[in-house]
Amino acid sequence: MLGAFASAFRTPDLRKKLLFVLMVIVIFRAGSQIPAPGVDVANVQECINGVKSGSGQGLYNLVNLFSGGALLKLTIFALGIMPYITASIILQLLVVVIPRLEALKNEGQAGQTKITQYTRYLTLGLAVLQATGIVALARSKNLLQGCSQDLLHDDSTKTFLVMVVTMTAGTAVIMWLGELITERGIGNGMSILIFTQVIATFPATMWSVKQDHGWWMFTIVTVIGLAIMAAVIFIEQAQRRIPVQYARRMVGRRMFGGSSTYIPLKVNQAGVIPVIFASSLLYLPAMAAQFNQNSKSRWVTWINDYLVRGDHPLYMAVFFLLIVFFTYFYVSITFNPHEVADNMKKYGGFIPGIRAGKPTEDYLSYVLSRITLPGSLYLGLIALIPLIALALINANQNFPFGGTSILIMVGVALDTVKQIESQLQQRNYEGFLR
Repeated sequence: MLGAFASAFRTPDLRKKLLFVLMVIVIFRAGSQIPAPGVDVANVQECINGVKSGSGQGLYNLVNLFSGGALLKLTIFALGIMPYITASIILQLLVVVIPRLEALKNEGQAGQTKITQYTRYLTLGLAVLQATGIVALARSKNLLQGCSQDLLHDDSTKTFLVMVVTMTAGTAVIMWLGELITERGIGNGMSILIFTQVIATFPATMWSVKQDHGWWMFTIVTVIGLAIMAAVIFIEQAQRRIPVQYARRMVGRRMFGGSSTYIPLKVNQAGVIPVIFASSLLYLPAMAAQFNQNSKSRWVTWINDYLVRGDHPLYMAVFFLLIVFFTYFYVSITFNPHEVADNMKKYGGFIPGIRAGKPTEDYLSYVLSRITLPGSLYLGLIALIPLIALALINANQNFPFGGTSILIMVGVALDTVKQIESQLQQRNYEGFLR
């Protein structure tokens, strides 16, 4: 990996792209440190320092993770990339449900451009909703549990609206920066920005382990983390290759086909999406309970006891089962065995030993269901690592070696390195003529 980056910096055009990406990342991180208008920075910092890890941030740990810690600091980029992620997931689900969106997807580049435009509009709408909720909680002193300080200089409606507009505009700027990286840099811009925000909290989280438990525990966590990272890389690269043979056919005076290829089915076909789904769903009852914090209802007490703290066994069990369910659900809507079997039959392809048509569809469904089981269990176990660490050593719920953070770090790093290597091969390929 380091060799690929070194070779890329020796290539002039790739070096320009990498430097452009680094410049955008610097701007992005700078915006994550600038407080929004009306925020009392001193009181916010005092509250963050006073809240114990895992208690105040539990409800917002996913959004705070994707904002690189900017959410609880109430900066202009406080929402981070989370509204765009949520909008993208919603559009992916709606494409399967709404025929109009499915028709746009099948139109190629023009249809995809239209869906991207819809994603932007939905992102801004979600950003307004999330900013309104966060600023309302900050104004009512419920954003950080156990903190009685005034997070805002005043409670006026003008300050409230200015903060909502500022955070929404920050989300729009983040979308623009991500698209700039995609167009002029290397890799997927949004993925790289997510990667940047995730690793931004990595050093502070690791250092908190050392301060709380000493060098011995820090060394153990580092060794275990490296082993987990190696296992994640191994499984993320693992795939089941289904061989496909194409029959020879005559089109006009030319012969086509006769080649062999394969259909790659990854063990983790769903990526990090099921973890985000499960986390978001578990936040709904916790958020409802926080808005009714002053109520003495039994359901509020039950949610606070069992579904807010990540170290409770019931929370872990529900989280694990939700991840397994959403893994099967997401794979079923993103990989259509019927469509793949029809395309193979249309172009004269077949799986050796399997007849074309319905038998091929049944075989693909069978293999997909079998390979999704270990993938879902793997996602569930990786996602539980921060919660187990929280229970054992009282670590932060954004524990770096596990859960959403490790999946994003490994996935984006592997994808970016592959794109760099492919561009290097294009520039260094000599062919037959020298």
